[in-house]
Amino acid sequence: MASTRRSVGGRLVTLALATAACVASAATTTNFVNFETAPVHPIALGPDGQTLALCNLPDSRLELFDVSEGVPMVLGSVPVGLDPVAVRFASSNEAWVVNHISSSISIVDVTKRTVIATVEMPAGPSDLVFAGAPRRAWVSCSRTNAVCVVDPVTRSVVTNINIEGERPRAMATSPDGTKVYVAIFESGNGTTILSRRLTFLPVEPPPGPVDDPTGPHGGINPPPNSGRDYVPAMNPANRAPPPVGLIVRKDWAGRWMDDNSGDWTEWISGTNAAKAGRVPGWDLPDRDVAMIDTSTLEVTCAHRLMNICMGVAVNPMSGEIAVIGTDAMNERRFEPVLNGVFLRVNIALVDPVTRTNRLRDLNPHLDYATRTLPQDQRAASLGDPRGIEWSADGTRAYITGMGSRNMIVVDKDGSRINPQPVELGEGPTGIAVDEARARVYVWNRFSSSISVVDTSAGVVVTNVPVFDPTPDIIRKGRRHLYDTRKTSGLGIAACASCHVDGRTDRLAWDLGDPAGDTVANQNQEFHPMKGPMVTQTFQDIITPFLGSDPRSPTAQSLHWRGDRKNLEEFNPTFTDLQANDVELSTNEMAEFKGMLATIFFPPNFLRTLTNGLPASVALPGHYGRPPTNGDPASPLPPGNPQLARLQFAAQCSGCHSLTRGGRASATEIFVIPRAGAEGGFKIAQLRSLLDKVGMDHTSTNSRAGFGYLHDGRVGTLTQFLIDGFGSAFATDQSIANMVAFFLCFPGSDIEGGPNLSQDVPAATGREVTFASSTPPSLLNDMFNLALDLNSRLDLIVRGHKEGRARSWLLRRITQDFLSDRNGETARTLAEVIAAAAPGNEFTAILVPRGTGARLALDRDEDSYFNTTEVETGANPDDPASHPSRITSISRVGTEVTLTWESVSGARYTVEARASLPSDGASAWTRLLEPFVATSDRTTYTNALPEVHTARFYRVRMEPKE
Repeated sequence: MASTRRSVGGRLVTLALATAACVASAATTTNFVNFETAPVHPIALGPDGQTLALCNLPDSRLELFDVSEGVPMVLGSVPVGLDPVAVRFASSNEAWVVNHISSSISIVDVTKRTVIATVEMPAGPSDLVFAGAPRRAWVSCSRTNAVCVVDPVTRSVVTNINIEGERPRAMATSPDGTKVYVAIFESGNGTTILSRRLTFLPVEPPPGPVDDPTGPHGGINPPPNSGRDYVPAMNPANRAPPPVGLIVRKDWAGRWMDDNSGDWTEWISGTNAAKAGRVPGWDLPDRDVAMIDTSTLEVTCAHRLMNICMGVAVNPMSGEIAVIGTDAMNERRFEPVLNGVFLRVNIALVDPVTRTNRLRDLNPHLDYATRTLPQDQRAASLGDPRGIEWSADGTRAYITGMGSRNMIVVDKDGSRINPQPVELGEGPTGIAVDEARARVYVWNRFSSSISVVDTSAGVVVTNVPVFDPTPDIIRKGRRHLYDTRKTSGLGIAACASCHVDGRTDRLAWDLGDPAGDTVANQNQEFHPMKGPMVTQTFQDIITPFLGSDPRSPTAQSLHWRGDRKNLEEFNPTFTDLQANDVELSTNEMAEFKGMLATIFFPPNFLRTLTNGLPASVALPGHYGRPPTNGDPASPLPPGNPQLARLQFAAQCSGCHSLTRGGRASATEIFVIPRAGAEGGFKIAQLRSLLDKVGMDHTSTNSRAGFGYLHDGRVGTLTQFLIDGFGSAFATDQSIANMVAFFLCFPGSDIEGGPNLSQDVPAATGREVTFASSTPPSLLNDMFNLALDLNSRLDLIVRGHKEGRARSWLLRRITQDFLSDRNGETARTLAEVIAAAAPGNEFTAILVPRGTGARLALDRDEDSYFNTTEVETGANPDDPASHPSRITSISRVGTEVTLTWESVSGARYTVEARASLPSDGASAWTRLLEPFVATSDRTTYTNALPEVHTARFYRVRMEPKE
């Protein structure tokens, strides 16, 4: 309820604009769920060159603009699935929208501005292209490592193609449409870990490859990093460092080398591979781009490009594949050595026939000997590259830096055309090139605007704002996660360089410091030579420890060892690792912490529709115990997580909770024999196990160089169970059951009630489009699930009624539907969908509980519902635009005069009461029967009672009759 309060003659008078239902007055983290999903191809120009389509990710809408004059003019918007990340035009009047969290494709009629079909996808769809003969839609599905092929005519799935890589995302096609290219987001960089073997909990691990006296450094552990010396030198005040693992990288000659020229090839793939738990011939192909033949569906790959492959585009003239992203230097050890120079921002140009490549540093002005530059010089750097598009003649490519808030232009060889980038808004990602008007339209994710760039002059003509419901706590905190210019010495790195999109880079880093001091937490002392540790996710990293405000410095144990007492203790990372001039201020750290506290885990696609554990989970790519005769292990049978849950509760829940998998208590740091001399470790949470699948010591074709445990030393969950718990998992079926259970984390609802992790139910985003007043069976299931008090879901139904786009929200208590017109309800589902028919398709969607009112009824949360605002000439996506804004209040003697903005033809009434509404001491009294306004401004005068201490007024716009 928007309100204005003023003092009249020493007495307070309140003017309130009220509606028939209560809706929150501003976006908060209770009505906004943040997955920190990244756009992939969020903006596209239609084939006719007239329409620009944009994925408004936080608002779950497709925005449409007319660009016939070279500046985007709003045409309207279409609600789609949750977290739309990519849009492509199938024709001038049909746009396909990829919904990452909903795991669906929304097919939009551009002219009617409505969803005409929804195609269900495997989990985590990220991008799509149209290619091949016959023409097909090819959809990258990042969470299932697949490309889904869809017939665009029947809108049915033709086949799914397995991709040997982690998180295939950005897509492009060859100029002739015979090839589809998929950039593998978390492709790795040819690095892996040598470490001690996993043992049972009470058993200290035996010496490992790094301890081998015949090794490159004679068994010294940790090995020196500069000849026989440590740089920086060891702190003599510390005890001897514990033995740890070592990161090695495959060089261009195929040798596995450490950062001190130590050759470990024999321990990785040669005669000593068994000492490292690997099979002879073990390899890490490091696939970066999957290349699919649209006729044969054969998949080949381009290799050894970079670690995080963020964007891909094809030169329309040469056919070369251009990949942009970052390459980590994680094989180099120690924080002082890595300070400011731990990654490169690259472009790779790949010949699609020979698969040879040319690598270019997109920041050639940096010598990497200087660790920090003045702020004005950092502005020349490009950081966190996300968008790339070529000009039609192939002479130039436009590349955006989401972290550096700018855009560079490169020639066909990947070299900068102009040394100084074009300044854009915050978080630029996708690009649409408008050759006919010499324009480039860039989507600025964080500032929610479209930058219009004149390609001839290389300047921004204008910035077009787009409605954004993202709460301030997220907006303010994001700069500290992503902004490479603000938070790093060279303008190329940020926290998100490793914690990519708030998650992980799937690498391990040795950020120890030989010259550092020991630290203590929970009566444990931790050596500064910590050894390699895999990057942890930021999802739900703060909230388990909160007592109240997420920005408060609540005591907790963070990182693998639990050696940090709170997030504030990571502040020196900005200067000591990222080479920034200063740490964050107290307020900035509070902003950062508040933002991190909003990041949710996505829905687990292996759970049932009701978020329960299934009775059977297929486990492709997972294998059982290796046979004693040396034959390869057999594939695991389907696992039963319901059975494994009982075993977990009996044997594991003493340390690992069924909700988060970890523990937040005074005893969360354990010192166990298994850790050996490395000391205490925090009990690990289990919610990201599904994201760590890929490493395999028993295969010569491992997809990832790091797996499970703190340094990624354990390749598979099967290996973890066999080596760590032995006889408890004596059969492949018992292994399969527990593996299936692990993959079904996060654990909310596993215990049968609302015992919550910061995640959402499996059905979140599930949607169905239909063209009949008879509800499909899935809709009935969704309806019943939303009525369940423990489901944590809201049900929205959308469609056209009486020629207008409408939405309804199911109310579980009254089991009726609130419409997007103030004061209007529908009693039953049948009443809501009665108008559904061919040509008037309806769509139902499940969204996180608490977000339904914003997504269905009141987009700008100004208390006036969407249809109410449209019918009265107000703007439903502008909280400053609504039917009745109070403009003045005055008192003369005993008379009070109210004036408000009104809409001609709308009905209003005026009410009063003697005390504030929160008092509950009196009810509103109607002073004026509803009347019809005849102009854009209405005035009403009221005589005060003879005896009064205060009087409060409100003006109501009445629902449409």
